[in-house]
Amino acid sequence: MTRILVVDDEAQILRALDINLRAHGYQVHLASTGEEGLASAAAAAPDLVLLDLGLPGIDGVDVIHGLRGWSSVPIIVLSAREGDASKVAALDAGADDYVTKPFSISELLARVRASLRRVQPAHEEPTVATEHFTIDFVAHRVFVDGEPVHLTPTEWAIVEHLARHAGRLVTQRQLLQSVWGPQYEHETN
Repeated sequence: MTRILVVDDEAQILRALDINLRAHGYQVHLASTGEEGLASAAAAAPDLVLLDLGLPGIDGVDVIHGLRGWSSVPIIVLSAREGDASKVAALDAGADDYVTKPFSISELLARVRASLRRVQPAHEEPTVATEHFTIDFVAHRVFVDGEPVHLTPTEWAIVEHLARHAGRLVTQRQLLQSVWGPQYEHETN
């Protein structure tokens, strides 16, 4: 059964989505804060996340960044924020789609189905552990022989990208764009 995590601080939205998604055959997990959402995503390994941006505690964009640190799960943002800046920020952070509240449940269900068709998410682990080192994608930490290693944000981004693409060729261009953004086509001196 397809698992959907809904992260929203409005009780009525959580209830409505819970009822409608379950009625359409989805297994639903609910969270009302960004922190709960990240914890639930790590524990339940959802197939899709429905995420509000205006959350108490960690903002929705920060939740997207947190999820993208270790997962490629499809994320559909549900937000009352209509401005282009909010949409662009969420999509640039790693969201796959953006739906403005209020929304029709039939349109949302169509977007859920479309997102699930595009991606067959591998159940990714929030950590990579080897004999000599451990990478914790949720906490953004690296341990070598049990000792924490201090990494700058750029160093972390490089380690994260390479670890998430283990066993595959990563080109210089891919690494530059992943770490420094899509505007980096080439290394500049």
